[in-house]
Amino acid sequence: MEKSSSSSVPSSSDLRQRRSAADASTGDTKDDARKKAAALHNRAEFGGPVGAAVLLVFLPSFVVLLYLSCNESFCVRTESLWEDLSHLPKAIGTQLVASGGLLSIERLTRSMAILLVWMLVLMVLERVLPARIVDGMELPGGRGRLTYRINGHLTFWAVLVALLIAYPQRTYKGEGQWSLGPFPLSALHDLYLPLIVSSIALCLLMSVVLFLASFRSGSPPPLLSEPGNTGHPLTDFFMGRELNPRTYGLDWKFFCELRPGLIGWVVLLLGAALKQMEEFGLGGVSPELVLLIVFQGLYVWDALKQEPAVLSTMDITTDGFGFMLVFGDLCWVPFTYSLQARIILIRPPNLPHAALAAIAALNLFGYWIFRSSNSQKDAFRRDPNAPSVRHLKYIETKTGRRLLTSGWWGRARKINYTGDWLMGLAWCLLCGGWTPIAYYYAGYFLFLLLHRALRDEWACSAKYGADWQRYKQHVPYVLIPGVI
Repeated sequence: MEKSSSSSVPSSSDLRQRRSAADASTGDTKDDARKKAAALHNRAEFGGPVGAAVLLVFLPSFVVLLYLSCNESFCVRTESLWEDLSHLPKAIGTQLVASGGLLSIERLTRSMAILLVWMLVLMVLERVLPARIVDGMELPGGRGRLTYRINGHLTFWAVLVALLIAYPQRTYKGEGQWSLGPFPLSALHDLYLPLIVSSIALCLLMSVVLFLASFRSGSPPPLLSEPGNTGHPLTDFFMGRELNPRTYGLDWKFFCELRPGLIGWVVLLLGAALKQMEEFGLGGVSPELVLLIVFQGLYVWDALKQEPAVLSTMDITTDGFGFMLVFGDLCWVPFTYSLQARIILIRPPNLPHAALAAIAALNLFGYWIFRSSNSQKDAFRRDPNAPSVRHLKYIETKTGRRLLTSGWWGRARKINYTGDWLMGLAWCLLCGGWTPIAYYYAGYFLFLLLHRALRDEWACSAKYGADWQRYKQHVPYVLIPGVI
């Protein structure tokens, strides 16, 4: 990692983004319907304690193995696919043995310090930068609404400006003369594996603290999430017991949802560009990497620009803040979503201009679908009588919510997912075809979307009952109009 939101927010529950159970509907329903949907969601998606135990081991291991399957030392190549796959276990073992130097105490300590300083800087910016104060959704049990500081977009620009111009360095004009320039972000790619391992350790530590803190006494007692309050310690640790853990006004879940991982993703992209500049000079950044930074930077900017929309997602309204969200936000997003930048660094594909133009067109087409559909949905939620959306058709449900049956949302029930996936495919295509590892994201995200659509089908059937079946008669397709 849902991002029901006008932005696609990579987040952790889905390890990329989580939308509300009904993307084309508005808000939550009654508590009993919410509980029923949450229980169904938890049972169906993660397999209880056994599933949680498996995921606690699998997810961190996968991030490490993804790095080891394609890096400067070894990468699975398309031209020798079966041979490389047969050698992959041995190559991973060899790299793990050789990683003693990469994972030295000094490098791990340095990596952990980088992560802690990064979190601290973002927390300070969240507190001190000007912010718009907005109300969240109604809390379960009639406990009112929480307020949130909206300044993620400003934080994004403040961080980028500081990283690109605020690092003191010696000039070439003479001894003792200094100037300001970009931080040495290229070093991040030399610390990639230590950063991954340190991030996993930080996520585990943070999840343990959050889990233990959820048992504290006080008045009022902590508000617990339905999916993370099952009585099974592993399930509750994974899903997160407390719904909205806060410290002196800082909402940990909302803070981590978009800022450390998403902005960190962009920082890793800039580090890749600076790494290429070190090797090939100022004009040596490959056009594929330039386009990737533009495409993924736009994606992150869009998410932060639409930050208030995350307040209606399942991440914020339903899921607790446990390992699932912590790991997805702080480790999975930055270190797996930046995969294409690493691959371009290893071997720039030198695509022809026509191919670059076609890929750019695909990304823009996907972004148009994604942004237009989400904007239409959010405009309808804010004011169904607004001139831009009052012509849209909908059905009224017994819960009082409206489900759109025309416009973008009359074409397919998850039309925004389609645009999202097309953008992800464009990112993969920028790597060329020399390694299938580059297409991990497209395959992973396609599986995620299908899984998410099935999950939402269960949740919406529980929430809306017969109204959902009536809605599906009006909008029969899920992702691609006329196809599926």
